[in-house]
Amino acid sequence: MLQEFVDNVIAVIKESVKTFTYETLNNVARLINGISALLLTLLPGKANILEGISGWELRPAFRGPRLPRWMESGVSSFNEFIHELSVDSDSESIADSIPGDDENEEFVCPPSPMSQSSRLSHTSSFGRRDRRLRRPIKYAVSWIIWPVKFVLSLLLILFNAVMFRISRTSAKSPESPYLARNISAKKPIHMKDQVLQRTTDRRRGVFEDVHLAIEIFIESVFDVVHKGAHYVLSPSEVWQKLFCWIRGHRNSDVDVQTAKIGSDNPVPTERKTVYRHALNTDSRTCEDVITELGYPFEAIKVVTSDGYVLLLERIPRRDSRKVVLLQHGVLDSSMGWVSNGVVGSPAFAAYDQGYDVFLGNLRGLVSREHIDKNLSSSKYWKYSVNEHGMKDMPAIIEEIHKIKTSELGKSQHHAQEETEDQNDNIKNLEIQTSQEDVIEDQPYKLCAVCHSLGGAVMLMYVVTSRIAQKPHRLSRLVLLSPAGFHEDSNVVFSIVEKIILFVGPILAPLIPGLYIPTRFFRMLLNKLARDFHNYPALGGLVQTLMGYVVGGDSSNWVGVLGLPHYNMDDMPGVSFHVVLHLAQIKRTKRFQMYDYGSAAANMEAYGTPEPLDLGAHYGLIDIPMDLVAGQRDRVISPTMVKKHYKLMRKAGVEVSYNEFEYAHLDFTFSHREELLSYVMSRLHLAADPGKGRIKQTTVRLRRQKKVQSEIESDCGTESRGVDEEVPGEPNA
Repeated sequence: MLQEFVDNVIAVIKESVKTFTYETLNNVARLINGISALLLTLLPGKANILEGISGWELRPAFRGPRLPRWMESGVSSFNEFIHELSVDSDSESIADSIPGDDENEEFVCPPSPMSQSSRLSHTSSFGRRDRRLRRPIKYAVSWIIWPVKFVLSLLLILFNAVMFRISRTSAKSPESPYLARNISAKKPIHMKDQVLQRTTDRRRGVFEDVHLAIEIFIESVFDVVHKGAHYVLSPSEVWQKLFCWIRGHRNSDVDVQTAKIGSDNPVPTERKTVYRHALNTDSRTCEDVITELGYPFEAIKVVTSDGYVLLLERIPRRDSRKVVLLQHGVLDSSMGWVSNGVVGSPAFAAYDQGYDVFLGNLRGLVSREHIDKNLSSSKYWKYSVNEHGMKDMPAIIEEIHKIKTSELGKSQHHAQEETEDQNDNIKNLEIQTSQEDVIEDQPYKLCAVCHSLGGAVMLMYVVTSRIAQKPHRLSRLVLLSPAGFHEDSNVVFSIVEKIILFVGPILAPLIPGLYIPTRFFRMLLNKLARDFHNYPALGGLVQTLMGYVVGGDSSNWVGVLGLPHYNMDDMPGVSFHVVLHLAQIKRTKRFQMYDYGSAAANMEAYGTPEPLDLGAHYGLIDIPMDLVAGQRDRVISPTMVKKHYKLMRKAGVEVSYNEFEYAHLDFTFSHREELLSYVMSRLHLAADPGKGRIKQTTVRLRRQKKVQSEIESDCGTESRGVDEEVPGEPNA
């Protein structure tokens, strides 16, 4: 009886300590969230920054909304079934939600992106304006009544202990099986209603990890105390074990407490929990997202001429003659093109429209993939935008060409026979036609959709390929807020530019790349991003502060940090030379290649004492271009995209320009039906391989010849037939 009393006392104390710890951490989290809410109300201009986050949901979901009208005929039946299933799940989760439980949902960690209850909890937390006004009052009241709650929790624990004792005593009676059946029958319903929807596919933040670690520590301490008390109250057992140890007959097996039949005080066997994923972070890859949504996937390793190993990912349609390459920007990866689910992502939209989709990844990962396994960090990160445009893109596009010509070899032979009779007309042209011949001989049409830095990289690739008289194999480019001109930027960027240009030569050898080097700090960033979602006022404060840094851009910066490609195993980084290169472009107000710092070094690299001005060579671009700008983009303003457009127009390039009311990251990380519709419409303008291609090529080359002669004579007239669009109105 004494041992039983001590066990009950230890159990009550343990549960009291755990309850006190939980309530303390919960109140600390509420205090931080409340202070963040107070600061957020005092910050100016927060409305313009936060309005870009749809429904105050601070994270993109890997799930799209209902099918837009323009895709209803193009989406595959299997993915339409998956989409309808997700819609049904939404309606069921709303119907099964517990009324009156909104208070608890506000501070409970929401599930990961694939869960349904995450969106419900965020909607209930942020969709009501009056709740923000009541939150500070709730904090104050919770701190006042906290002692009362603590005392009541202790009484509840004591009551549960007594009831547990009574239930164990009544287990001897004949009615106990009936009672046990009733309890077991009710328990699953209770678990389903209260726990299941909140623990499915969850990720933990820092606060949850702290609580879990403290709880494990408390369990370990009280386990030692319990065993110590057991040995003190059972000295005979201690002497027996000591005697066995002295005689060397110590049993190597692990003792397991079991209940003996007929025992007056049976002790149930305690099951130990194994934490297989102790850190519990979301480390899904682009492959995981694509395959989970029912699409095919293929991964291809591409090796550049300087030994960098790139990952080219693919959603294959092997028999398709329509090919699209999606190229990400700085500090991003292929994940951005699939992050909005089946319907809201450009990659899935292009695949459902019949395209063979390739997802490019530039060099610049923490894993530092290179053929030289012993390559140092300083050597790996020693590259600029030049290497992206002259090393990465040629390797990626040549790999695509190799794959498609192999898969469509028969069609290529047939296309060559069709165009054999038309070669004499092209030979009579004085303008260089090697690139056009290569494109017409291809059995496929390759288009590219690029975002931010990816747009500048692709422009550099096309211009340098034309200068070197090498085929670029592209048929059309769609550039979403492309980089290249940056003089029209905010004060913060201007200050950073001055600092980098001033201390760049000193910092380059010391800080070769801007990235998080250790797994611990990458894990910490991932979990902090989780906390920003769990505590919306804190997330809104961080979102606003990050918006200030980029001049008020309302992109979902906090949401992007929570995406799986920012995980503890690997994440994108950026070379310091890339940052220095962008600072040089901003200072010179020209879209130029990297300045090596001396006339001799530039002469060796480019043949001129100054870096090559890419904007001055836009006349070499021989494919249609579509430029898209964001009216709320503060990273690359519409005026800078228009500068690309004006130079291309002046050079006679077939170019169009359009604007949408987007911020910088909205082009990839937000579901925008009108943008997807516009991009697909531009891709469809690339004619399929077939008859009449050589005739179109001849007309286009003659037009370019006429434009070049007009420029040389300083006529200044613009080419007729250039596709100019009204900003803000998508082309059909």
